[in-house]
Amino acid sequence: MPYPGVGSNGGDARSRAISAEDKTPVSTIGAGEPRALSRRDVHAILTGAVVSMFLAALDMTIVAPALPTIARDLGQFSAISWIFTAYLLSSTAVTPIFGKLSDLYGRRLLLLSGLAIFMVGSLACALAPSMVMLIMARAVQGIGGGALLSLPNAIIGDVVSPRERGRYQGFFASVFAISSIAGPVLGGVFAERFSWTLIFWINLPLGLLAIYISARALARLPVTNRPHQIDYAGSLLVAGATVSFLLALTWGGHRYPWLSAPIAGLLLVTLLLGFLFVWRQRVAEEPILPLSLLANPSFRLTSILGLTLVLLNTSVTVYVPLFLELTRGLTAEAAGLVLIAPMISTVGGALIAGQYQRFTGRFKLPPLIGLGLSAVALWLLGQEIEVLSLIQVVACLAVIGMGMGTGFPTALVVCQNSVDPRDLGIATGGHVFFRSLGGAIGVALFSAIILGILHSRLHLAGGTVGDDLTGILHEGVLKPSDLPVVASAFAAFFEVAAAIALATTGAVALLKEVPLRGHAPAGAPAE
Repeated sequence: MPYPGVGSNGGDARSRAISAEDKTPVSTIGAGEPRALSRRDVHAILTGAVVSMFLAALDMTIVAPALPTIARDLGQFSAISWIFTAYLLSSTAVTPIFGKLSDLYGRRLLLLSGLAIFMVGSLACALAPSMVMLIMARAVQGIGGGALLSLPNAIIGDVVSPRERGRYQGFFASVFAISSIAGPVLGGVFAERFSWTLIFWINLPLGLLAIYISARALARLPVTNRPHQIDYAGSLLVAGATVSFLLALTWGGHRYPWLSAPIAGLLLVTLLLGFLFVWRQRVAEEPILPLSLLANPSFRLTSILGLTLVLLNTSVTVYVPLFLELTRGLTAEAAGLVLIAPMISTVGGALIAGQYQRFTGRFKLPPLIGLGLSAVALWLLGQEIEVLSLIQVVACLAVIGMGMGTGFPTALVVCQNSVDPRDLGIATGGHVFFRSLGGAIGVALFSAIILGILHSRLHLAGGTVGDDLTGILHEGVLKPSDLPVVASAFAAFFEVAAAIALATTGAVALLKEVPLRGHAPAGAPAE
C-alpha cells in the first residue's frame, strides 16, 4: 500500500515499480523502460520548479509600491487596486484546475503552458496603453501565475519522501518569501529610478530561463497514460464562485456599502455556485476537488493554516511599506528595503522547520513557537506603533517573518502526507487555492479596516480619503495633522493581524502529529 503524500503525475501503482532485489524506487519516463531518478535528477527537477514559482510569487507583490506611479502615467487613480486584485482573482480561481489537470496530463506540460501564458500576460502588461488594458493583461498573467504557484509544490511530492519533503519545502518557502518580499523592493526601485514597465519586461528573460530549465529538467518526471475525463462544469463553477466571492470582498466597503444590493447579490451568487459545485463534485466521475479531501481533517486544518499564513504574509508585505511611507516618511524604495529583515528571517524559519522535520520526523514544535512569537510581535507593533523606533519595527518584522517561515513548509508537507498518491496534484492545487484565497481576503479585509478608520476619523476632523486605500498616497490627500489618525488605523491592522496569528497557532496545535515516513517515493533517489 503506498504511503500518503507521495505521488506521480496522476499515476497509480501501475505507474511505478520497485525492484525486488534492492527495493530501489524507479520511475516510468516517457515510453522507455523504468529507471531510478538520481539525486542529480531530483535537484534538476526542483530547480526548474523553483524558478517558475519565483516568477509567480514575485508578481504578486512587485506592483504594490509602483501603483501611484502607474496611476499618474495611465490615469484612473481610483482603479489602481485592480492591478493587484485582477492578478489575485485569476490566479486563485485557476489553481485547483491546474492541479487536477496536472494529475491527468503531467506536471511538465501544465507548467510549461502556465509559463507561456504568464509571459504573454507580462508582455501585454508592459505594452498596455491604458489602465483598463493593464488590468485585463494582469488577469491573463494571473492565469499563468496560478499554474506556477501550485504545480511546483506538487512536483516536490512526486520526487521526495514525506520526511525529506520538509527540507525541500523549506527551500521552496524561502524562495516564495524572498520573491514576495523582494517584489516591493524591486517595484519601488524600478518605479523611482527607471520605468514601471520594467516590472513586466523583466519577466520575459526570466520566463525564457524558466522554460529552458523546466523543459529539460521536468522531462525526467514520470509520465503516465490512463483514461481520464475533465470536469469542465466543476472547473467553471469553482472559478465562478471564487471570482464572485473575491469581487464581494474587494468592492465591499469601497465601491459599495457592505449591506448594499450589489454585494449581497455577489454573495448570493457565490453561495449558489458553491452549492452547485458541491453537487457536481458528488456526481462527477473525476471531480476537480473530491469531497473526500474536504472530509479529511488534516486537509481541512492545513487549508485553514495555509489561508491564514498567506493572509498574514501578503498583508504585511503590502501594508507595511505603506505604513512606513505614510507615518515614517520613507520613500517607496526605502520602505521596500525594510522588508529585507522579514525576508531573511522567513528563510531562516523555513529552513529550521524543514530540518526539524527531516531529523525528527515530526513537525509541530517549530510553527507552534514561531507563530506564537509572531503574534506577540504583531501585538507589540499595534500597541506601541507611535513610540517604536525604526530599528525596533524592523526587529518585530524579523520575528514575524521567522514565525511565518516555520508555518509554510509545515502546512504543505502535512497536507500532501495526508492524501492518496493519485490525488497529490488535486490536494496541492486545493491547498494553494486556499493560500491564494487567503492573500485576496487579507488585502480586502485590512483595506476595509484601515479605510474604515480613516473615513470615520478624518471625516470628523475635516480630512478627506478616497475610496481606495492606495489613494491615500495621492499628493494632497493627507495633511500632517492627519498622521495620528493614520497611525491609529495601522495600529488596528497590526492588532487584528496578531489575533489571526494567534488563531493560526491554534490551528497548528489541533493538527494530529503523525510521524512523517522516511521512505523515498517513486522516482526519488534511494538514500
